[in-house]
Amino acid sequence: MSITNLQNSLVEKAQNGDEQAFYDLIKPLQKQLYRMAYVYVQNENDAVDIFQQAIIRAYEGLPKLKEPQYFTTWMTRIVINCSKTYITKYQHTELTEPQTFDLLEATPHERLEEEFDLWQALASLEEKYKTVLLLRFYQDYTVREIAEILACPEGTVKTNIRRGLQRLRQQLKGAYIDEWVKSVEKNN
Repeated sequence: MSITNLQNSLVEKAQNGDEQAFYDLIKPLQKQLYRMAYVYVQNENDAVDIFQQAIIRAYEGLPKLKEPQYFTTWMTRIVINCSKTYITKYQHTELTEPQTFDLLEATPHERLEEEFDLWQALASLEEKYKTVLLLRFYQDYTVREIAEILACPEGTVKTNIRRGLQRLRQQLKGAYIDEWVKSVEKNN
């Protein structure tokens, strides 16, 4: 059975009340969904709260999901929406050292400083730019998948990626960011 067919089967079982099937759907996405929440609130405890809230919303809303093949996209959208709601409601962000975010696994000191600068610059971007850049480069979604998640045209996603990268370049103006942005732009 293919991964898509397995996911569709699990979604159908979960929609019929099978809690284990729902758990099996969420388990491989946990890290990715937590990271998405973390990027928005930059606080471990708040990210866990958002992740848990998103899981509850998803479980309650699962019977309304019409196309099981879009479960991952749908789940990511729920996490983004929960994150936005949380930020609006509590209007605070506390920076947590980026070392806690396992994107920075065991990097040399110089590299860690570069990642920290990039992380801070990314966190300060407007939400629309931050979201597309995170989905594209940290979650490896395609432009089409991002457009589905955000319910917007692919052209808008491409524009926001380009503008987000330009804003990062303006904020950081260092050699390492120029190299990173150029490599990213070349791959798009």
